[in-house]
Amino acid sequence: MPYVMVQIPKPPSAASPVPRSVPTSADVARLAGVSRATVSYVLNNTSAVRISEPTRRRVHQAAKELGYVPHAAARSLRAGHSRMVLMPAPAIAVGPLYAQFINDLQWALSRLDYTVVQYGTAGLRGDEAARAWAELRPVAVLVPDAEVGPEGVAVLKRAGARAVVTFGPGRVAGAHALLMDHAAVGRCAGRHLYARGRRRIGVLVPEEADLETFSRPRLEGVREALRGTDAEVTGLPLGYTEQSAAELASRWRELGIDAVFAYNDEYAMLFMRALQDAGVRIPEDTAVLGADDLMLGRLLRPRLSTIHIDLPSGRGLAELVDRVVRDPGGEPETHRVLGASVVQRDSS
Repeated sequence: MPYVMVQIPKPPSAASPVPRSVPTSADVARLAGVSRATVSYVLNNTSAVRISEPTRRRVHQAAKELGYVPHAAARSLRAGHSRMVLMPAPAIAVGPLYAQFINDLQWALSRLDYTVVQYGTAGLRGDEAARAWAELRPVAVLVPDAEVGPEGVAVLKRAGARAVVTFGPGRVAGAHALLMDHAAVGRCAGRHLYARGRRRIGVLVPEEADLETFSRPRLEGVREALRGTDAEVTGLPLGYTEQSAAELASRWRELGIDAVFAYNDEYAMLFMRALQDAGVRIPEDTAVLGADDLMLGRLLRPRLSTIHIDLPSGRGLAELVDRVVRDPGGEPETHRVLGASVVQRDSS
């Protein structure tokens, strides 16, 4: 039987999907039935031009339907600067009080049409870190003053940063400063414990080196408040672990200390529990005072006495940033923004 070779045609391959083009503001304008200028005014939240609310809704709906978002780089070129506010990611665990301040600040800046970026410097410090931040061309940088020097401020400004704002106990040349006097927290604590009749006062100082910027001034503030009195102040290093707290509490009676001021409420609560486990009565044997006025301290028994700390409002700092970005030629401003007051409860 003869064989016939039959060539079976290869089925055509499925057509490669045509990549969708990136939607543009012109696409949004066509779908919304408005001009490209109107799209720009609406999506850039421009207040100089009055746009009716129905038109705004139509533009936003068209942008959402098309998946369009404004091009940040193009917007920066048109404006001559970005809308990015850079904050170095904290290298240490921040407490609830500071975390709430940062959340309020980010919300307030977003209301002013800024984008907040937290930048992890992967071990870079000082002016070297400032050069890494400058690569992103932020319009403003908010940074703890211990992390940048005058040269770093100059690098940021040469890269286009209109506002460099530091916050901490000191000023940095060329930068706006929010001065936070942590020694005032210590002075407030020292005066309170002395008024309660305590004369041998221990101050819990975190062993974590990164907290020294805040803890050292608080210790010095206690010493300053009690200088020239009959009180004795002792710095007591403490790691934030149950073991470290238990080891210190086991030596408490031989130390003869009758009051302790902790770096913050979290350290105070950790150590108060260790003292109670060691049979030390609070406040009869030892008064305990924290700082930050956290809600959890009110739930302890005895309720924790503390130092209430007033941080600057996020809204106020956001308005400072916006004002400096709009008018970058003014002299650097200095604002004292940290207040401290005693909240006396059962533990002292």
